[in-house]
Amino acid sequence: MSTARSGGCLCGAVRYRVTGPLRSVVACHCGQCRRSSGHHVAATAARREDVAITGEVTWYASSPEARRGFCARCGSNLFWERPGSGGISIFAGTLDLPTGLRLKGHIHVAGKGDYYEIADGLPQAEAGDPEMTA
Repeated sequence: MSTARSGGCLCGAVRYRVTGPLRSVVACHCGQCRRSSGHHVAATAARREDVAITGEVTWYASSPEARRGFCARCGSNLFWERPGSGGISIFAGTLDLPTGLRLKGHIHVAGKGDYYEIADGLPQAEAGDPEMTA
């Protein structure tokens, strides 16, 4: 999808605009995503150069490979980024509606919570899946 989209945090202190295409939404069930969000994370992605962010984003290095961006005021989780990759993941729930996006599948299902089942019939990957997240 290449139409401009916008979104932001719960309190409105951070807003962003995406002018390039967005990837379909992928649900990540890894332990870090579960702990940072309280459940699995549903995220789309864009080229970093296509995303303009206004407001104060706090970045947390959640691993040696990636960092997570959240609103410094309300704590809303907004972004996941592998520095130097040229891309940025955007938490789908932070996009303004309508998004026009659809869920594509699930990654890191080996780390999913034991309190739910994934029963939507979409593709599932035990770990990461570069094809699904491309």
